[in-house]
Formats: sequence, C-alpha cells, structure tokens
Amino acid sequence: MSREVTPIVQQLRARGMRVTAARSAVLEWLADYPHATVEQVHEGVSQRIGSLSKQAVYDVLNAFIDADLVQQIKPAGHPARFERRTGDNHHHLVCRSCGRIEDVDCSIGAKPCLTPNHDHGFDIDEAEVMYWGVCKACQTAPVTSDDDH
Repeated sequence: MSREVTPIVQQLRARGMRVTAARSAVLEWLADYPHATVEQVHEGVSQRIGSLSKQAVYDVLNAFIDADLVQQIKPAGHPARFERRTGDNHHHLVCRSCGRIEDVDCSIGAKPCLTPNHDHGFDIDEAEVMYWGVCKACQTAPVTSDDDH
C-alpha cells in the first residue's frame, strides 16, 4: 500500500522531519487558517484527526518554528499567533476591535524593509512591524451599549 506524497509530506521530509499525523494536520490546518492561536490550532486539528494534547500542538509548532515552516507573531495584548508564511519579512494589520489579523507585504520589498535613522552599530537583518487600527467590518458594525440589555 503506497501513500500519496503530498506537498506537506515533501516539506516535512525536506526539513528532515518525520511525517506524523499531527504534524501533517497542523500544517494543513494553518494553510487554511493563518494567524491562528494555539487553542485554535488544537481545536481544529483535534476535529480532523481525533484526540491530541495541547502540549503536542505546542511541541509541533515549536519544531516547525525551528524548521522555518511556521512563524510566530505576538501582537501586544493578544495571544501568540502562528502562520505558514515565512522568510519574506512581511508585516501585519491588527484590528483593535475584533483582533482580526491580515498580512501586509513589505512596503519596500527587500529585507529589512525599514531602515532606522541610527543603527547604533547593529547589523540589522529584520524589522517587525505591527499596524494597528479598526477593520472595515468593525467600522461598519452597529454600536451596541450595555444599557440596551
């Protein structure tokens, strides 16, 4: 019985990683749901493959970060999020109201995208930018007050 070699299996093997149901499911899930929290990944993957501990999800995500298969972003005041898009130094838009996150391509197109006025002798190889605002859906949502209840 031969198994189909999917792009995800190829990616895991290319990084020298053992192919497991949990690893495959996490990569597949993040492809469909970028900017997911550990809790969201845990719930989504558990629905796909059955019981899986949250610690196993943490372990898989950490291994993927080390293998550059997944990137972790940490918006202030929000739980860490994980995405498959790595290696291009893109940035993120975060809605202050609902927490929605969207990717934003680097405005200059080359790393590190931003050059500080003074580098203080640092050899800068990355810039992390988080844009904050209110998404269109939250801007147009009706305002409700607690007095209405």
